[in-house]
Amino acid sequence: MYAIRAEFIKLKRSMSWVVVVLLPVVLVLAGSLMSLIDGNRLEDGWHTLWLRSFVFYGLFPLSAGIAILASLVWRVEHRGSNWNALSAGPTSSLRIVVSKTAAIAVLATVMQLIAVATVVIIGVFAFGLPGFPPWRYLVATVMIIAAAVPVAAFQSFLSMRMRSFAGPVLVAFLAACASSVMLVAEFGSTVFISPYATLTRATQLGTATFADTGTITGTVLASLAVASIILTAAPIAVSTVRLERGEIRT
Repeated sequence: MYAIRAEFIKLKRSMSWVVVVLLPVVLVLAGSLMSLIDGNRLEDGWHTLWLRSFVFYGLFPLSAGIAILASLVWRVEHRGSNWNALSAGPTSSLRIVVSKTAAIAVLATVMQLIAVATVVIIGVFAFGLPGFPPWRYLVATVMIIAAAVPVAAFQSFLSMRMRSFAGPVLVAFLAACASSVMLVAEFGSTVFISPYATLTRATQLGTATFADTGTITGTVLASLAVASIILTAAPIAVSTVRLERGEIRT
């Protein structure tokens, strides 16, 4: 816990919290902007609002947002002699990698919760929708949070290896776009080999768009859960080995 807390101390003056708050709010508002301007009611209530808010959000902005957070988390280590201090410190490589990934995943979780809260606020106060979003979207939220962890782990690896801030973000953008093509082309279970496609697939749950049937089944949930675990463990293992063998930088 101390290692994770230390990561958030490092982020205290970074732009990470701006990304966490602004990205989901802006994208959710953008998804419902035309309906708000026209004053039109949503055709299918909460479903329409969720569809407009999360399907585009999950195609590439969410992965790109996580990539930005990962670059911010690792940015401090690439400055000055911080990398050498990190490598020579008493904290094990595994603990460093896990704490970095956990910090990114926590930020991504908060980002998702803010997105859902924004949808609820807009739905209730701007469109006058009754109650709260149906339970299937609560399930989808949990799965989106879980599927964001492997993206956090993989982006953490990229940001560890690349000093460039923008490089890992570009990789995430291109990978998310490629994964979206896979989903549109209905590659089936093959999409679960990609952490980005797994995350995008989670954002489609219950929406009946692209690869989703509109029904959340146990098979789909199990596939997402298993893929998330495997796709998280793999980059953490590789990151730990690479950090353990890391060079001293001058």
